[in-house]
Amino acid sequence: MSTFEIKMPKLGESITEGTIMTWSVKVGDVIKEDDILFEVNTAKVSAEIPSPVDGKILELLFNEGDTVPVGTVVAIVQLEDDSDQEVAREVTEPAPENRPERTQNTSASVPEPAHAFTPEPAHTAAATPVMNVKGEKARWLSPIVLQIAQEAQLSQEELDSIPGTGYLGRLSKKDIKVYLDQKRRGMQAAAWTAETKVAVEPKVSSVTEPKPAVEAKTVAETKPFSAVESKPDSAVKISLSEGDEVVEMDFIRRIIADSMVLSKNVSPHVTTVVEVDVTKLVRWRERNKEAFLRHEGISLTYMPAIVEATAKALIEFRYVNASVDGYRMIVKKHINIGVAVSLNDGNLIVPVIHDADKLSLSGLAASIDSLASKARNKKLSADDIQGGTFTITNFGSFKNIIGTPIINQPEVAILGVGYIEKKPAVVETPEGDTIAIRHKMYLSLSYDHRIVNGALGGAFLKRIADYLENWNA
Repeated sequence: MSTFEIKMPKLGESITEGTIMTWSVKVGDVIKEDDILFEVNTAKVSAEIPSPVDGKILELLFNEGDTVPVGTVVAIVQLEDDSDQEVAREVTEPAPENRPERTQNTSASVPEPAHAFTPEPAHTAAATPVMNVKGEKARWLSPIVLQIAQEAQLSQEELDSIPGTGYLGRLSKKDIKVYLDQKRRGMQAAAWTAETKVAVEPKVSSVTEPKPAVEAKTVAETKPFSAVESKPDSAVKISLSEGDEVVEMDFIRRIIADSMVLSKNVSPHVTTVVEVDVTKLVRWRERNKEAFLRHEGISLTYMPAIVEATAKALIEFRYVNASVDGYRMIVKKHINIGVAVSLNDGNLIVPVIHDADKLSLSGLAASIDSLASKARNKKLSADDIQGGTFTITNFGSFKNIIGTPIINQPEVAILGVGYIEKKPAVVETPEGDTIAIRHKMYLSLSYDHRIVNGALGGAFLKRIADYLENWNA
């Protein structure tokens, strides 16, 4: 009997573990390729994990709520076709002693890695013309895909060039069959090369001399709070009274709590506020929102304009688009703006608009709408929430006028957007001052005073306000 091991996937470069929130299958279920097996939460993303193979569930090795290290086997599948046996054996290669024992919660017995960025050793694969031997970042291939590739005598290079339509770009059985069919008809394999490739930023070595008194850790380097770990210290002893209800934080809320405390401990926060006259922006939106909806198929909000103004300001004030590494300032080349999204369960997540400065206004609107929809439907990929260099949060959605947001580490600033309201204001005209009704809102900027001082923070915020006050799309 041939079997296939389902492992906890690596959903981000610095992710070391994931928590199984729900199982969508049970022992004995017959599954097809791409059927959803379980939902996993990590420190960065929530995702539904599909099956890479057809077969039958033999064993589930972990329970809902268990936190499992990346690469650990979580389920065993009996393959549907015995002919897959040899290929499956080549792909699923952990030694028997590495197979986990079924337990109620394994995170208590699994030691935490010494450092989040410690590279894992590359797995050794069996010798075969199409086996991946590139280590951790190599493309994962299912047994049936490998078997088809071997039968078709595809080279590793040619196999890697085929774009996948499965989860996170995984190459499915359908993808390789379509490719082979097209190849037989005389199409060039080069036409199937993926259109986009993920850009990997170079790692920056830590400062060795001099060292700050306290070594700062980024959010990605800190291990999220788990159910079996000791609870965080409380400055005040909490006493319970009769009728009080104790509610455990869910997984995402724990990560948010830890991240917020970390940010306040790492970055000396300063917040500055400016009032902005956005009457021109409001009138522009009123004139164009119906035509925009007909043409683009999405509603025109104020956020695309705010993101565009912020991206322009970040080009000019490059030290706000940065991170801090000890006594080094890491000035980012790309302007990747995260926009906080409120989820249906009351939590928040920050999907990222990559290279926001290169997108048109309609492109920004489409990206914001798409990312918000994916966030609320739990369809965000790891790439959707990684690589942010600056964050925007919108208090105005709840008619709040001012807020002092907490910096999203390892960034150095975050913009808070307040509610737009009508106000009487003094307006200068050639005939003299007059009182008029204007649309106004507050923008607040929280920044890391280690590298952003009052002059830089104030000038940056004022530049965003200038763009919005003189809006002319």
